[in-house]
Amino acid sequence: MELQGLHGQVVDRIGRSLAADEIRAGEVLRLEDVQERYGVSRTVAREAVRVLESKRVVTSRPRVGITVRPLTEWNLYDPQIIRWRLASPQREAQLRELAELRAAVEPSAAALAASGAAPGVRAALTEHAGAMADAARANDRARFVAADAAFHRALLTASGNGMFAQLAEVTEELLTARRDLALMPPDIDMSAVHRHQEVATAVAAGHPTEAAQAVARLVNEAHNEVERLLEGGGPCAYRT
Repeated sequence: MELQGLHGQVVDRIGRSLAADEIRAGEVLRLEDVQERYGVSRTVAREAVRVLESKRVVTSRPRVGITVRPLTEWNLYDPQIIRWRLASPQREAQLRELAELRAAVEPSAAALAASGAAPGVRAALTEHAGAMADAARANDRARFVAADAAFHRALLTASGNGMFAQLAEVTEELLTARRDLALMPPDIDMSAVHRHQEVATAVAAGHPTEAAQAVARLVNEAHNEVERLLEGGGPCAYRT
């Protein structure tokens, strides 16, 4: 196995243990511990630690070892960290944090997109909403989530705010997690598509207030649906 693949596996296994609180903040590991626990060479263990340091998950100091940092110091926008948290017992907290982040950012992004996005970018939103409609009619979840993620990526990019645009990966992790964690109802309801079409129409028409309101409704409904599913409620329409 190539080094990249092997140390990547070690990073993922350590990260999942950290997110599950099996390895707690403040604990100190030695490089030898990583080698022994995961059955890898010192080179692989060292590279895995470097990756974890780049994510601000651990800090490594000579004669001290590898110290696990508190969750509040991690790079919580890192897609891999989001996946670790969603796979952990703390997934409900992560889902709610992601929903709250979207509710705070996406309406502003939609207003900015409606104010100044290029015609081609606006057309892309309509195209992605159309792809969502096609996937919904076929009840194809994989295609629906892919089109949904493309829609929100285009919306955040169309805002012209580079920091908003980089949140597209965060949104994509949330949408994918809903599918993978069985937080989608059995059937995709067309109302989800209609909400996205409302956003695309408002952005294309250059109406910032309407675009922001349409996104706010869409995101809030999606948040409420996840809450109902987490609480064991019955099936409801898939909204994103």
